Amino acid sequence: MPIKLRAPLAAATTLLLSLACLPGRAATEEQTTQVRVVTTLGDFVIEVRPERAPLTAANFLRYVKEGFYTNTLIHRVVPNFVIQGGGHDAATMNLKTTHENIVNESGNGLQNKRGAVGLARNPSPHSGNAEFYIDLVDNPDLDPVPTRWGYAVFGRVVQGMDVIDKIGEVPTGAVGPFKQDAPLKPIIIQSVTIVAPTAAAPAAAPVNPAEPQKILSPK
Repeated sequence: MPIKLRAPLAAATTLLLSLACLPGRAATEEQTTQVRVVTTLGDFVIEVRPERAPLTAANFLRYVKEGFYTNTLIHRVVPNFVIQGGGHDAATMNLKTTHENIVNESGNGLQNKRGAVGLARNPSPHSGNAEFYIDLVDNPDLDPVPTRWGYAVFGRVVQGMDVIDKIGEVPTGAVGPFKQDAPLKPIIIQSVTIVAPTAAAPAAAPVNPAEPQKILSPK
């Protein structure tokens, strides 16, 4: 059952070095960072976990601060599995231009439990980028095992899980470039903003968009 998700190594090293240079106070503040996601079906709040997923969290917060997620789609809804969005422009349904991919941090101890927020990617383990997903139920098949990579969790929904559940129940089908699982009535992410202090995210030049990201369930 496919889901859509997105991540070169030099860029990940740059992010890691940037995090290492943050002053102690800023690092502490970043551990409590929360972001509010405003959608056409309601709002929810994500608590970001940089102490467990430093590269993935820094990557997500960089996009938040740049306003990247404004007017993007929740373009994939699979009941009793996940919802996914943050990569396709709401007006054109095209993929937006993104930064470089990052290294897979799925071995960080955070699990794909109900309400967990993870980084979408293609089958390649280090192809995660801007798109994110939210687990509607516990999804242990998305966690890593010794024989394969998992999907990196970097946060959790701490407010508005009822909104997530509402999104997870909308009618879906083929819409525009999406062959299946797309909400028949567009669900738009109107804004994503930080609602708690955090240190500055590193800047980087954008690159051209790659192929659409997918989360592939082992089932």
